[in-house]
Amino acid sequence: MRQPDYPIEPLILNRWSPRAMSGEPLSDDELFPLFEAARWTPSSYNAQPWRFVYAKRETEAWRALFELLVPFNQSWVDDASVLVVIASHTVFVSNGKPSPTHSFDTGAAWENLALEGAARNLVVHGMQGFDYEKAKRVCKLHDDYVVEAMIAIGKPGKKEDLPQDIQEKENPSSRKPLKELIIDLNEKS
Repeated sequence: MRQPDYPIEPLILNRWSPRAMSGEPLSDDELFPLFEAARWTPSSYNAQPWRFVYAKRETEAWRALFELLVPFNQSWVDDASVLVVIASHTVFVSNGKPSPTHSFDTGAAWENLALEGAARNLVVHGMQGFDYEKAKRVCKLHDDYVVEAMIAIGKPGKKEDLPQDIQEKENPSSRKPLKELIIDLNEKS
């Protein structure tokens, strides 16, 4: 069981990234609240630079996103209901100038999506193991977008249905001690 050093919202503490999914489809009514949660994320100048390009497993577009993944991720993601490519707009639409916080803002949107999924007892697993350049082409993203990550979303499945080597990893992970993640500037003088 995870133990925080200080009391925090249980949803934040208990969110993790399992891989076991049932293969059951997700309806738009089950999926779109996750995107809606991301929509309400704060962003610099309210630019909302994130874009979520998705495909459901039962559609033709699924294969194109699945083939972006490295073999390790392909070995467990086949039972996901939805695959998503996350991209961020690197410039402000309002003036065409660079948006220095596009990745920061998009990461916050991803977290809102992940927390909403956890609140709804869905598996939401972020991934970096895929072909970023090919993803940009497959998703038909303009040059002023950067691909940030991919997500697999689905209903919870059984750990035993995963490949044996992955079953061993199917547990919530711990975190570094808080003192390794924060710096008190007063103590650095």
